[in-house]
Amino acid sequence: MSVSPAKFVQEVRAEAGKVTWPTRRATLVTTGAVLAMAALTSAFFFVVDQIIGLGVRELFGLGG
Repeated sequence: MSVSPAKFVQEVRAEAGKVTWPTRRATLVTTGAVLAMAALTSAFFFVVDQIIGLGVRELFGLGG
């Protein structure tokens, strides 16, 4: 079964017309939430890494 390029483009345009795009505000709010969560996650893992590093240095007596 083959579809002509013109028919394909017509169907793609029809499907693209059905897409519900987010508003600018929704996009900015979602982007802000993602950036905030990424910052919180990186801060959490930084603190955990420092605590584990401190524990390892104390355990093996590696003064720093």
